[in-house]
Amino acid sequence: MSKSYSKIWVHAVWSTKNRMPLIHPKIEQQLFEFLQQELKKTGCMVSIVNGMPDHVHCLFGINPQKSITDIIKQIKGSSSHFINSNNLITEKFSWQRGFGAFGVSHSAVDNVYGYIRDQKQHHKKRSFESEYIKFMELHGFENVKMENE
Repeated sequence: MSKSYSKIWVHAVWSTKNRMPLIHPKIEQQLFEFLQQELKKTGCMVSIVNGMPDHVHCLFGINPQKSITDIIKQIKGSSSHFINSNNLITEKFSWQRGFGAFGVSHSAVDNVYGYIRDQKQHHKKRSFESEYIKFMELHGFENVKMENE
C-alpha cells in the first residue's frame, strides 16, 4: 500500500483520586468539553466524553502517532491543571493514576456512544466499581480489584 490508514476506536475510563465525587454538576459540562478539546489537540477524533462525579468515560479515535498512555496522561494532567488553576472546585482536584482503555470495533461505536451518553441512568443500577470490573472481565482480565490511591 502506498498510504497508511488507521481508525482505531478506544473507550477509555478513569476515576478521580480515591474515587472522590469531585466532578460536581456545576463543572461537569465544562470539564467534559475541556477533555474533548484536549483530545482534539492530541490529534484524536472525539465522539463523546461523559461521566459521573467520580469517573469519566471517553470514546475517541486514537491518533496512530501517539500511544494511548501518552494521550490519556496529557489530557488528565491538563484537565487537573485547568480545574485547579481556575478554582472550579474548593477541593484540590486530581485523577487516579491508572485508567482502562478498551478497543471498540467500528460496528459497536454507536452502542458505546449510547452507553457513555446514558451514564447517569446506567449508574442508578450499577456502581462504578462493578461497572469497571465487568469491563475488565469482558476484555479478558481476571481477578481485577478496584484500588484507591
